[in-house]
Amino acid sequence: MDDRPTPWRDAARAVLGLVLPVDCLCCGAPDRAVCRTCRDRLAALPPSTRLVAGVRLDAGWEYTGLVRTLLLELKLRGRVDVAGPLALRTGQAVRAALATAPPGCVVVRVPPSARGRRRRGFDPVALVLARGGVRRSRVLRRDRGPAGVRGGGQKERTAVERVAATVGTLRADHLGARDVVLVDDVVTTGVTMAEAVRAVRAAGGRVHRCVAVASVDR
Repeated sequence: MDDRPTPWRDAARAVLGLVLPVDCLCCGAPDRAVCRTCRDRLAALPPSTRLVAGVRLDAGWEYTGLVRTLLLELKLRGRVDVAGPLALRTGQAVRAALATAPPGCVVVRVPPSARGRRRRGFDPVALVLARGGVRRSRVLRRDRGPAGVRGGGQKERTAVERVAATVGTLRADHLGARDVVLVDDVVTTGVTMAEAVRAVRAAGGRVHRCVAVASVDR
């Protein structure tokens, strides 16, 4: 989103701030969900690169501090007004991956959990991609988890249980033997992204690159 100062935009924000007051989620400055100073701080933070299942993962940022705050507000509290500051670099990373990919490579999203989708009512990855100028993307299909795995979220599981609860939960058979760029919002242990890579490969496809908004530096 263009955040350059213009009289009409600043006036509109001032009026909107009287009706729907909002403060910067990072520093508390009035009238904007993320103020210009904090946007500049965000832009100055370095990107992150790692390997997941033998595939290069490009993340816009490390999942910490300011970035973590914005992603939690987006995912847990439905603050879609913070998607813009996260979207520009994510969209750039996706386009950079596509530029080095074979012709016909498609962008494929890792789906949110069914519980997360019901709770927030939207797909954070789809929103960030759209705000970042990536208008066309597909999504992996989600299967039921394997039998014998106890319920609960990933945070309540041990590392072994996280793997057991994730393997076999995604399908890519509707994509065919394509080259893909996989995109997720946050990569922590890498288990979910590795499952997405497995699903694409099982369907005969090839993962050219993985992209995430943020990644835990491991």
